[in-house]
Amino acid sequence: MDIELIGGISAVLIIVGLIQALKNFGLDTKMAPVVAIILGLATSFGLSYYGETKAFEAVVLGLAVGLSAVGLYSGTKNTVEKFRSED
Repeated sequence: MDIELIGGISAVLIIVGLIQALKNFGLDTKMAPVVAIILGLATSFGLSYYGETKAFEAVVLGLAVGLSAVGLYSGTKNTVEKFRSED
């Protein structure tokens, strides 16, 4: 099983969507990166439970997925803010 994919969809995109949904329900924006990393680790451990991934690999890949989600969100947000400030 490919750790980066959940049902054919990138885990990073799923985590970004979950973080946005949680923020709509009151999640503090400053806690979003921590929650994204926790979701990445949880996803990775969940998939490793059903696959052949070792625990160490699950931790590394989970951190990579969670941090990628944080970076994707932050980069997109900063780019949009930059273009809005030029108008």
